[in-house]
Amino acid sequence: MAKQTAELIVRNLFSEADIEINGNQPWDIQVHDNRLYNRVLRDAALGLGESYMDGWWDCDALDEFIAKIQRADLEKKVRGSWWIKLHYLRSMLFNLQIRSRSHRVAKQHYDLGNDLYRAMLDERLNYTCAYWKNADNLNDAQEAKLDLVCKKINAKPEMRILELGCGWGSFAKYAAEKYGAHVVGVNISKEQVELGKELCKGLPVELRLQDYRDVSDTYDAVVSIGIMEHVGYRNYRTYMKVVDRCLKKDGIAFVHTIGGNKSVTTTNPWTEKYIFPGGMLPSISQLGSAMEGLFVMEDWHNFGPDYDKTLMAWHSNFENAWDDLKHNYDERFYRMWRFYLLSSAGGFRARNTQLWQIVMTKPGTPQPCCRVN
Repeated sequence: MAKQTAELIVRNLFSEADIEINGNQPWDIQVHDNRLYNRVLRDAALGLGESYMDGWWDCDALDEFIAKIQRADLEKKVRGSWWIKLHYLRSMLFNLQIRSRSHRVAKQHYDLGNDLYRAMLDERLNYTCAYWKNADNLNDAQEAKLDLVCKKINAKPEMRILELGCGWGSFAKYAAEKYGAHVVGVNISKEQVELGKELCKGLPVELRLQDYRDVSDTYDAVVSIGIMEHVGYRNYRTYMKVVDRCLKKDGIAFVHTIGGNKSVTTTNPWTEKYIFPGGMLPSISQLGSAMEGLFVMEDWHNFGPDYDKTLMAWHSNFENAWDDLKHNYDERFYRMWRFYLLSSAGGFRARNTQLWQIVMTKPGTPQPCCRVN
Protein backbone atom coordinates (compact mmCIF):
# COMPACT_ATOMS: atom_id res chain seq x y z
CA MET A 1 0.00 0.00 0.00
CA ALA A 2 1.38 3.42 -0.93
CA LYS A 3 2.57 5.51 1.99
CA GLN A 4 0.20 8.38 1.21
CA THR A 5 -2.78 6.05 0.95
CA ALA A 6 -1.94 4.27 4.22
CA GLU A 7 -1.46 7.57 6.01
CA LEU A 8 -4.80 8.87 4.75
CA ILE A 9 -6.61 5.72 5.86
CA VAL A 10 -5.09 5.87 9.36
CA ARG A 11 -5.78 9.60 9.66
CA ASN A 12 -9.41 9.04 8.71
CA LEU A 13 -9.74 6.12 11.13
CA PHE A 14 -8.28 8.13 14.01
CA SER A 15 -10.50 11.09 13.19
CA GLU A 16 -13.52 8.86 13.91
CA ALA A 17 -12.19 8.66 17.48
CA ASP A 18 -11.50 12.42 17.70
CA ILE A 19 -7.75 11.81 17.39
CA GLU A 20 -5.60 13.98 15.14
CA ILE A 21 -2.15 12.91 14.02
CA ASN A 22 0.38 15.54 15.15
CA GLY A 23 -2.49 17.47 16.71
CA ASN A 24 -2.50 19.69 19.82
CA GLN A 25 -4.74 17.68 22.18
CA PRO A 26 -3.01 15.50 24.80
CA TRP A 27 -4.57 12.35 23.28
CA ASP A 28 -3.31 13.16 19.76
CA ILE A 29 -0.30 11.12 18.68
CA GLN A 30 2.96 12.62 17.44
CA VAL A 31 4.38 10.53 14.61
CA HIS A 32 8.17 10.28 14.31
CA ASP A 33 8.35 7.62 11.60
CA ASN A 34 5.97 7.49 8.65
CA ARG A 35 6.36 3.72 8.39
CA LEU A 36 3.82 3.66 11.23
CA TYR A 37 0.81 3.85 8.91
CA ASN A 38 1.48 0.69 6.94
CA ARG A 39 2.49 -1.12 10.10
CA VAL A 40 -0.77 -0.30 11.88
CA LEU A 41 -2.88 -1.37 8.89
CA ARG A 42 -0.89 -4.59 8.53
CA ASP A 43 -0.54 -5.62 12.18
CA ALA A 44 -3.40 -3.78 13.94
CA ALA A 45 -2.99 -3.79 17.76
CA LEU A 46 0.34 -5.61 17.54
CA GLY A 47 1.71 -3.03 15.12
CA LEU A 48 0.45 -0.12 17.20
CA GLY A 49 2.10 -1.44 20.37
CA GLU A 50 5.36 -2.51 18.75
CA SER A 51 5.75 0.78 16.89
CA TYR A 52 5.34 2.61 20.20
CA MET A 53 8.02 0.39 21.73
CA ASP A 54 10.25 1.23 18.75
CA GLY A 55 9.79 4.98 19.31
CA TRP A 56 7.88 5.60 16.09
CA TRP A 57 5.24 7.70 17.87
CA ASP A 58 4.44 9.30 21.21
CA CYS A 59 1.38 10.58 23.02
CA ASP A 60 1.09 12.75 26.13
CA ALA A 61 -2.13 11.02 27.26
CA LEU A 62 -1.64 7.48 25.99
CA ASP A 63 -4.36 6.16 28.30
CA GLU A 64 -6.96 8.53 26.82
CA PHE A 65 -5.75 7.81 23.27
CA ILE A 66 -6.46 4.10 23.80
CA ALA A 67 -9.80 4.83 25.49
CA LYS A 68 -10.89 6.85 22.45
CA ILE A 69 -9.80 4.11 20.05
CA GLN A 70 -11.75 1.53 22.00
CA ARG A 71 -14.88 3.66 22.34
CA ALA A 72 -14.85 4.11 18.55
CA ASP A 73 -14.25 0.36 18.09
CA LEU A 74 -11.51 1.04 15.53
CA GLU A 75 -9.92 -2.39 15.87
CA LYS A 76 -12.87 -3.92 14.02
CA LYS A 77 -12.06 -1.74 11.03
CA VAL A 78 -8.46 -2.97 10.66
CA ARG A 79 -8.34 -6.52 9.39
CA GLY A 80 -4.63 -7.08 10.01
CA SER A 81 -2.23 -9.54 8.39
CA TRP A 82 -2.39 -13.32 7.97
CA TRP A 83 -0.26 -13.63 11.15
CA ILE A 84 -2.98 -11.90 13.17
CA LYS A 85 -5.64 -14.21 11.74
CA LEU A 86 -3.43 -17.24 12.49
CA HIS A 87 -3.09 -16.08 16.11
CA TYR A 88 -6.87 -16.17 16.58
CA LEU A 89 -7.24 -19.45 14.67
CA ARG A 90 -4.69 -21.21 16.90
CA SER A 91 -6.60 -20.21 20.00
CA MET A 92 -9.79 -21.71 18.59
CA LEU A 93 -8.19 -25.00 17.54
CA PHE A 94 -5.88 -25.69 20.48
CA ASN A 95 -5.87 -25.43 24.27
CA LEU A 96 -3.09 -22.86 24.78
CA GLN A 97 -3.28 -23.09 28.60
CA ILE A 98 -2.30 -26.76 29.04
CA ARG A 99 0.12 -27.55 31.88
CA SER A 100 3.22 -27.59 29.68
CA ARG A 101 2.46 -24.05 28.48
CA SER A 102 1.04 -22.53 31.67
CA HIS A 103 4.48 -21.60 33.07
CA ARG A 104 5.20 -19.19 30.20
CA VAL A 105 3.37 -16.32 31.85
CA ALA A 106 5.16 -16.90 35.17
CA LYS A 107 8.59 -16.78 33.53
CA GLN A 108 7.83 -13.90 31.16
CA HIS A 109 5.77 -11.67 33.45
CA TYR A 110 5.57 -12.55 37.14
CA ASP A 111 9.24 -13.54 37.45
CA LEU A 112 10.47 -10.31 35.79
CA GLY A 113 11.92 -8.98 39.02
CA ASN A 114 10.58 -8.25 42.48
CA ASP A 115 12.32 -4.85 42.37
CA LEU A 116 9.93 -3.76 39.62
CA TYR A 117 6.81 -4.86 41.46
CA ARG A 118 7.93 -3.52 44.83
CA ALA A 119 8.44 -0.12 43.22
CA MET A 120 5.13 -0.13 41.37
CA LEU A 121 2.63 -1.76 43.73
CA ASP A 122 1.31 -0.99 47.22
CA GLU A 123 3.03 -1.97 50.46
CA ARG A 124 1.38 -5.41 50.50
CA LEU A 125 2.22 -6.16 46.84
CA ASN A 126 -1.31 -6.52 45.53
CA TYR A 127 -1.17 -6.96 41.74
CA THR A 128 -4.93 -6.79 41.22
CA CYS A 129 -7.56 -4.06 41.24
CA ALA A 130 -7.87 -1.94 44.37
CA TYR A 131 -11.21 -0.82 45.86
CA TRP A 132 -11.38 2.99 45.95
CA LYS A 133 -14.89 3.52 47.33
CA ASN A 134 -13.69 5.07 50.60
CA ALA A 135 -9.96 5.37 49.86
CA ASP A 136 -7.81 8.17 48.47
CA ASN A 137 -4.45 6.39 48.10
CA LEU A 138 -3.26 3.06 46.72
CA ASN A 139 -2.30 1.46 50.04
CA ASP A 140 -5.68 2.18 51.62
CA ALA A 141 -7.55 1.11 48.48
CA GLN A 142 -5.75 -2.23 48.40
CA GLU A 143 -6.38 -2.80 52.10
CA ALA A 144 -10.05 -2.07 51.43
CA LYS A 145 -10.06 -4.65 48.62
CA LEU A 146 -8.55 -7.33 50.86
CA ASP A 147 -11.03 -6.57 53.61
CA LEU A 148 -13.89 -6.68 51.11
CA VAL A 149 -12.82 -10.19 50.06
CA CYS A 150 -12.59 -11.34 53.67
CA LYS A 151 -16.06 -10.01 54.45
CA LYS A 152 -17.58 -11.62 51.35
CA ILE A 153 -16.28 -15.06 52.39
CA ASN A 154 -17.19 -14.48 56.05
CA ALA A 155 -13.57 -14.95 57.16
CA LYS A 156 -13.07 -15.80 60.82
CA PRO A 157 -10.43 -17.26 63.17
CA GLU A 158 -9.03 -20.66 62.16
CA MET A 159 -11.12 -20.75 59.01
CA ARG A 160 -9.29 -22.82 56.35
CA ILE A 161 -8.98 -20.93 53.07
CA LEU A 162 -7.50 -22.11 49.79
CA GLU A 163 -6.22 -19.38 47.46
CA LEU A 164 -5.68 -20.35 43.84
CA GLY A 165 -3.01 -18.09 42.33
CA CYS A 166 -1.71 -16.40 45.49
CA GLY A 167 0.77 -13.88 44.06
CA TRP A 168 3.16 -12.71 46.78
CA GLY A 169 0.72 -13.83 49.48
CA SER A 170 -0.89 -10.43 50.04
CA PHE A 171 -4.38 -11.82 50.63
CA ALA A 172 -3.11 -14.79 52.64
CA LYS A 173 -1.08 -12.52 54.90
CA TYR A 174 -3.99 -10.10 55.40
CA ALA A 175 -6.54 -12.83 56.13
CA ALA A 176 -4.17 -14.43 58.64
CA GLU A 177 -3.21 -11.16 60.34
CA LYS A 178 -6.60 -9.47 60.47
CA TYR A 179 -8.99 -12.43 60.70
CA GLY A 180 -6.91 -15.28 62.15
CA ALA A 181 -7.57 -17.48 59.12
CA HIS A 182 -5.35 -20.37 58.02
CA VAL A 183 -4.50 -20.01 54.34
CA VAL A 184 -2.96 -22.31 51.75
CA GLY A 185 -1.93 -20.50 48.57
CA VAL A 186 -0.73 -22.02 45.30
CA ASN A 187 1.12 -20.29 42.47
CA ILE A 188 3.34 -21.22 39.51
CA SER A 189 5.66 -18.20 39.85
CA LYS A 190 8.83 -19.17 41.68
CA GLU A 191 9.82 -15.56 42.38
CA GLN A 192 6.45 -14.72 43.88
CA VAL A 193 6.28 -17.81 46.07
CA GLU A 194 9.80 -17.34 47.45
CA LEU A 195 9.23 -13.71 48.42
CA GLY A 196 5.71 -14.50 49.65
CA LYS A 197 7.07 -17.10 52.05
CA GLU A 198 9.39 -14.50 53.55
CA LEU A 199 6.61 -11.97 53.92
CA CYS A 200 4.26 -14.49 55.58
CA LYS A 201 6.77 -15.94 58.08
CA GLY A 202 5.27 -16.66 61.49
CA LEU A 203 1.70 -16.70 60.21
CA PRO A 204 -0.63 -19.67 59.60
CA VAL A 205 0.07 -19.40 55.87
CA GLU A 206 1.46 -22.04 53.50
CA LEU A 207 2.47 -20.96 49.99
CA ARG A 208 3.19 -23.68 47.45
CA LEU A 209 4.75 -23.73 44.00
CA GLN A 210 1.88 -25.71 42.47
CA ASP A 211 -0.59 -25.66 39.57
CA TYR A 212 -4.16 -24.97 40.64
CA ARG A 213 -5.28 -28.19 38.93
CA ASP A 214 -3.21 -30.29 41.35
CA VAL A 215 -4.76 -29.06 44.59
CA SER A 216 -6.61 -31.50 46.86
CA ASP A 217 -8.13 -31.53 50.37
CA THR A 218 -11.18 -29.49 51.35
CA TYR A 219 -11.52 -25.96 52.70
CA ASP A 220 -14.09 -23.61 54.20
CA ALA A 221 -13.51 -21.15 51.36
CA VAL A 222 -11.79 -21.24 47.98
CA VAL A 223 -10.61 -17.88 46.69
CA SER A 224 -8.94 -16.65 43.53
CA ILE A 225 -7.87 -13.05 43.00
CA GLY A 226 -6.53 -12.58 39.49
CA ILE A 227 -5.98 -16.13 38.23
CA MET A 228 -9.05 -16.49 36.00
CA GLU A 229 -7.45 -14.26 33.38
CA HIS A 230 -4.83 -17.01 32.89
CA VAL A 231 -7.07 -20.07 32.98
CA GLY A 232 -8.23 -20.01 29.35
CA TYR A 233 -11.71 -20.55 27.97
CA ARG A 234 -11.16 -24.28 27.47
CA ASN A 235 -10.36 -24.63 31.17
CA TYR A 236 -13.04 -22.55 32.88
CA ARG A 237 -15.07 -25.68 33.62
CA THR A 238 -11.93 -27.44 34.87
CA TYR A 239 -11.31 -24.52 37.23
CA MET A 240 -14.86 -24.69 38.59
CA LYS A 241 -14.55 -28.46 39.11
CA VAL A 242 -11.35 -27.90 41.12
CA VAL A 243 -13.17 -25.39 43.30
CA ASP A 244 -16.10 -27.79 43.71
CA ARG A 245 -13.72 -30.61 44.68
CA CYS A 246 -11.89 -28.49 47.26
CA LEU A 247 -14.86 -26.68 48.79
CA LYS A 248 -16.71 -28.04 51.79
CA LYS A 249 -20.44 -28.55 51.35
CA ASP A 250 -21.32 -25.39 53.27
CA GLY A 251 -18.30 -23.39 52.05
CA ILE A 252 -18.02 -20.18 50.02
CA ALA A 253 -16.23 -19.81 46.68
CA PHE A 254 -14.98 -16.41 45.54
CA VAL A 255 -13.59 -15.17 42.21
CA HIS A 256 -12.02 -11.76 41.57
CA THR A 257 -11.31 -11.34 37.86
CA ILE A 258 -11.08 -8.93 34.97
CA GLY A 259 -13.91 -9.66 32.57
CA GLY A 260 -14.87 -8.78 29.03
CA ASN A 261 -18.18 -7.68 27.53
CA LYS A 262 -17.95 -10.35 24.82
CA SER A 263 -16.86 -13.98 24.76
CA VAL A 264 -13.37 -14.37 23.25
CA THR A 265 -10.89 -17.20 22.78
CA THR A 266 -7.67 -15.17 23.10
CA THR A 267 -6.31 -11.73 23.94
CA ASN A 268 -4.99 -9.18 21.50
CA PRO A 269 -1.68 -10.22 19.86
CA TRP A 270 0.44 -7.48 21.48
CA THR A 271 -0.63 -8.46 25.00
CA GLU A 272 -0.17 -12.14 24.16
CA LYS A 273 3.36 -11.58 22.84
CA TYR A 274 4.74 -9.12 25.39
CA ILE A 275 2.71 -9.20 28.60
CA PHE A 276 0.43 -12.17 29.31
CA PRO A 277 1.10 -15.19 27.05
CA GLY A 278 -1.93 -17.44 27.12
CA GLY A 279 -4.06 -14.81 28.83
CA MET A 280 -7.65 -13.95 27.99
CA LEU A 281 -10.61 -12.32 29.69
CA PRO A 282 -13.70 -14.40 30.51
CA SER A 283 -17.20 -13.21 29.72
CA ILE A 284 -20.33 -13.51 31.83
CA SER A 285 -21.68 -16.29 29.62
CA GLN A 286 -18.40 -18.26 29.72
CA LEU A 287 -18.20 -18.12 33.51
CA GLY A 288 -21.92 -18.82 33.86
CA SER A 289 -21.64 -21.90 31.68
CA ALA A 290 -18.59 -23.09 33.61
CA MET A 291 -20.32 -22.85 37.00
CA GLU A 292 -23.68 -24.21 35.83
CA GLY A 293 -24.81 -27.22 37.85
CA LEU A 294 -21.96 -26.82 40.34
CA PHE A 295 -22.67 -23.54 42.10
CA VAL A 296 -25.31 -21.03 43.06
CA MET A 297 -24.22 -17.51 42.11
CA GLU A 298 -24.82 -15.45 45.26
CA ASP A 299 -23.33 -12.09 44.31
CA TRP A 300 -21.78 -10.50 41.19
CA HIS A 301 -20.14 -7.14 41.91
CA ASN A 302 -18.65 -4.94 39.15
CA PHE A 303 -16.28 -2.10 40.01
CA GLY A 304 -14.33 -1.90 36.75
CA PRO A 305 -13.71 1.88 36.89
CA ASP A 306 -11.60 1.26 40.00
CA TYR A 307 -9.07 -0.58 37.84
CA ASP A 308 -8.54 2.55 35.73
CA LYS A 309 -7.59 4.39 38.92
CA THR A 310 -5.42 1.48 40.13
CA LEU A 311 -3.50 1.27 36.86
CA MET A 312 -2.87 5.01 36.83
CA ALA A 313 -1.50 4.76 40.38
CA TRP A 314 0.79 1.91 39.31
CA HIS A 315 1.94 3.94 36.32
CA SER A 316 2.71 6.95 38.54
CA ASN A 317 4.76 4.74 40.88
CA PHE A 318 6.57 3.16 37.93
CA GLU A 319 7.47 6.54 36.42
CA ASN A 320 8.67 7.86 39.78
CA ALA A 321 10.86 4.79 40.31
CA TRP A 322 12.29 4.59 36.78
CA ASP A 323 15.60 6.29 37.62
CA ASP A 324 16.31 3.47 40.07
CA LEU A 325 14.86 0.71 37.88
CA LYS A 326 16.55 1.63 34.60
CA HIS A 327 19.81 0.02 35.68
CA ASN A 328 18.06 -3.36 35.37
CA TYR A 329 15.65 -2.65 32.48
CA ASP A 330 16.27 -1.01 29.12
CA GLU A 331 14.45 1.80 27.31
CA ARG A 332 12.44 -0.59 25.15
CA PHE A 333 11.16 -2.29 28.31
CA TYR A 334 10.22 1.12 29.71
CA ARG A 335 8.11 1.92 26.66
CA MET A 336 6.58 -1.57 26.64
CA TRP A 337 5.62 -1.37 30.31
CA ARG A 338 4.26 2.15 29.93
CA PHE A 339 2.13 1.05 26.97
CA TYR A 340 0.85 -1.94 28.97
CA LEU A 341 -0.22 0.08 32.02
CA LEU A 342 -1.72 3.04 30.18
CA SER A 343 -3.46 1.05 27.44
CA SER A 344 -4.99 -1.19 30.12
CA ALA A 345 -6.26 1.90 31.96
CA GLY A 346 -7.76 3.12 28.69
CA GLY A 347 -9.61 -0.17 28.23
CA PHE A 348 -11.30 0.16 31.61
CA ARG A 349 -12.08 3.82 30.98
CA ALA A 350 -13.79 2.88 27.72
CA ARG A 351 -15.81 0.26 29.68
CA ASN A 352 -14.61 -2.51 27.35
CA THR A 353 -13.21 -4.36 30.34
CA GLN A 354 -14.73 -4.87 33.77
CA LEU A 355 -13.65 -6.02 37.23
CA TRP A 356 -15.90 -8.64 38.78
CA GLN A 357 -16.09 -10.16 42.23
CA ILE A 358 -18.28 -13.26 42.25
CA VAL A 359 -19.48 -15.17 45.31
CA MET A 360 -20.72 -18.75 44.88
CA THR A 361 -21.99 -21.55 47.09
CA LYS A 362 -22.93 -25.16 46.50
CA PRO A 363 -26.60 -25.93 45.78
CA GLY A 364 -28.62 -26.36 48.97
CA THR A 365 -26.35 -24.14 51.08
CA PRO A 366 -28.03 -21.37 53.10
CA GLN A 367 -27.37 -17.98 51.53
CA PRO A 368 -24.35 -16.30 53.13
CA CYS A 369 -24.22 -12.64 54.14
CA CYS A 370 -21.94 -11.63 51.27
CA ARG A 371 -23.44 -8.38 49.93
CA VAL A 372 -21.08 -5.95 51.65
CA ASN A 373 -20.16 -3.67 48.76
